[in-house]
Amino acid sequence: MKTLYLDIFSGISGDMFIGALLDLGVDFHALEHELEKLGVEGYHLHSHRAAKSAIEGVKFDVHIEDDHEHGHGHDDAHEHTHTHEHSHGGHSHSHEHQHDDHGHAHSHSHHDHEDHGHHHGHRHETHDEHGHEHGRSFAEIRKLIQNSNLSAWVKERAISVFTRIAKAEGKIHGMAAEEVHFHEVGAIDSIVDVVGACIGLEMLGKPRVLAGSVVEGTGFIHCAHGRFPIPAPATLNILGDAGAALTQCDEPHELVTPTGAALLAEFVESFGPMRGLVAEKIGFGLGSRDNKTRPNVLRAILGQASETGPNDWETDTIVSLETNLDDCPPEALGLFMERALAAGALDIFYTPIQMKKNRPGVVLTILCDENAADQFSELTLRETTAFGVRRTLYERRKLRREITSVQTRFGKIAVKIGRLNGKVIQASPEYESCRALADEKREPVLTIYREAQAAARALYA
Repeated sequence: MKTLYLDIFSGISGDMFIGALLDLGVDFHALEHELEKLGVEGYHLHSHRAAKSAIEGVKFDVHIEDDHEHGHGHDDAHEHTHTHEHSHGGHSHSHEHQHDDHGHAHSHSHHDHEDHGHHHGHRHETHDEHGHEHGRSFAEIRKLIQNSNLSAWVKERAISVFTRIAKAEGKIHGMAAEEVHFHEVGAIDSIVDVVGACIGLEMLGKPRVLAGSVVEGTGFIHCAHGRFPIPAPATLNILGDAGAALTQCDEPHELVTPTGAALLAEFVESFGPMRGLVAEKIGFGLGSRDNKTRPNVLRAILGQASETGPNDWETDTIVSLETNLDDCPPEALGLFMERALAAGALDIFYTPIQMKKNRPGVVLTILCDENAADQFSELTLRETTAFGVRRTLYERRKLRREITSVQTRFGKIAVKIGRLNGKVIQASPEYESCRALADEKREPVLTIYREAQAAARALYA
């Protein structure tokens, strides 16, 4: 299985991620052309090969333009009114203005990075002083992406990444995600980083994404409300909501930006050491800072995962959501099951349990894709009497499946077959196909089902 493994021993930011994808072979000009479909102006992209701690890779930058002809990238110095000091190649600016840390990839949680930034002394005027539009809200960014000519997959994933950032920032600032506001300059490079990352993954063939343990630095960041310890509040919320564990190291700088955290939360199926990965290409995305304890690079390995050994089964990661209920009307549970399955849940079931005070109850379990876990958690909280939902990540091993048809004396019936190492080891008639034929022929559905099972035995040969 085509797999992208992110070795985040030195953290991750949006621009480092794109730099690594470019080093793996994503075409810069093709990426640039796709980003033009957003219809966003006021920036240009720059990519070049460079070295960081003697490791060669790609440095990617989004250069912001404005009426004062900034025309600079993230490494330039420019004098304006309030601080924009950057974090390791990401776009972590500190905007100390009326929106209390509102910004871009660091969204509302902007920092001076006095203790850990690039210290380029990079300063910008506020957009209010320039007379520019103050910024874009999350709702506006979502609409911008939806109305673009990007592929459906890129739109869906980019909006999901921004949703994670907006929810985290909304939680921090006590507001709905729809109300989260992104500073104009920040919004441009944030949108480019997030959408560019999704485009890059699509250009690589949408590989399965795995990652090492999330490593963050130590120290403090400065934001409008004072000093906060690393990790940044938004980063911590994003990773926590995704169930991704974080470990701090002795590097006295911020290593993981909220944009980087949101990309990990959106795309990574599981975190841990490499297992059975045959490396075909290795790319390095470079940051701007010279770290004290480790190279400021993101290593990305693209290859084929052979962790399943001799078996060619498919693998994926799903989420199991659970809650214990003893006071929910059965009619409400029945309606919940219908709505959740219609919304794309993989499976739903109830398990009888004995609860406190000797009450009979059920465990409601919803199986869903990892990216839909928040959606179904919210549905559970809204439409049942649950006060909380437990979340567990599971790896699955699956037979390679396909739908075929078998001929019976009643007609053709669809059958789902499962193969392992090229051989059919399971064959199951599709119920709806059996039911339709049973209604047409006015026969019991079990008669049709058994005929299909008998015909399917020939597939095992």
